[in-house]
Amino acid sequence: MTKLNPEQLTDLFLLLSVEGIGPAKFRSLLSKFKTTENILSANYDSLLEIEGISTNLAKRIRQINHKRNETKDIVLKQLDKLDKLGCSIVTVWDNEYPSILKKIYDPPIILFYKGNFAEPDNYSIAVVGTRQPSNYGKLQAERLVNDLASQRITIVSGLARGIDTIAHTASLKNNGRTIAVIGSGLDVIYPPENKKLFNEISEHGLIISEYSLGTKPDAVNFPKRNRIISGISLGTIIIETGVTGGAMQTASYALDQNREVFAVPGNLGVKQSEGTNLKIQRGEAKLIRSFEDVLIELELKLKPVIGKNIPKPQVGLNLFEEKIISSLSNEPVQIDKIAAVTNLSTSDCLVHLLSLEFKGVVKQLPGKMFALL
Repeated sequence: MTKLNPEQLTDLFLLLSVEGIGPAKFRSLLSKFKTTENILSANYDSLLEIEGISTNLAKRIRQINHKRNETKDIVLKQLDKLDKLGCSIVTVWDNEYPSILKKIYDPPIILFYKGNFAEPDNYSIAVVGTRQPSNYGKLQAERLVNDLASQRITIVSGLARGIDTIAHTASLKNNGRTIAVIGSGLDVIYPPENKKLFNEISEHGLIISEYSLGTKPDAVNFPKRNRIISGISLGTIIIETGVTGGAMQTASYALDQNREVFAVPGNLGVKQSEGTNLKIQRGEAKLIRSFEDVLIELELKLKPVIGKNIPKPQVGLNLFEEKIISSLSNEPVQIDKIAAVTNLSTSDCLVHLLSLEFKGVVKQLPGKMFALL
């Protein structure tokens, strides 16, 4: 729950209700005036000194205080209803606010949530896609999430029909943790058939929204929702999507946020695969065949949550390299012993061991000793 009191929350609600003020402009104002109270009491000329604040916007900020009593009443009613629903508010200044989300260009100032934040959420992976997946898409989504959840990785998605629903459900079935980012108020479940899933996620994970209670799932809300899905995740996996799908938008946000984007390739001529294949073709998404490809790419970032369970990349080995590998272990072995066991000359062994070093399979130690990585 936020540490801000009702008066401070009223300041926030007032400023964010001003047409033209979003997270970015709000931060610009705060960087100069330091507190929301100072922003609301600032004079017209000092507001105009802020980059991006036009004359009309400065006038709207100056006039918004007239709605203070009305806004405070709304805030108090929201807090009361949130409490009855078992929901809470967290702001960007609170410790519970996801640290990874703070790093994007325009993190939401306020989040409404149901459930609990947890440390593993800083190592989340988003799984998104079309609302009308093919059987292939359904299979790939379930397979990938099953494997990721088994590695204790939090799965993020948008509670929409199709791939999103499959991602949340598969994570819960594997006793995994999942986060749903929605484009409506926490009291407006959309789609309505996901009410049971909504409740299960709130019990075993987290539901978050940038929108106050009562907000309907209007189309304009979902682009902003999508930036949170990518922003709260280390990487985003696109399973299936058309070229204009919301998942493409989420992927674009991820790239802008300097996050990884992965895509499952699909058959040519299939509408649901046009977007994923296009992202791969443009080099805007890494082609993945399994969850191992994701873990290997994010190895350093994921180590705190999955430790040493990250698989080694699969590399092609020739017959001689396989023979050498079978003679090695984690304990160092001298080159002459390797040559004797494999029935190869020392010079041939050295050539193949050098190749294995380049492939990241073995390491050389002092004294012509070798061991598996």
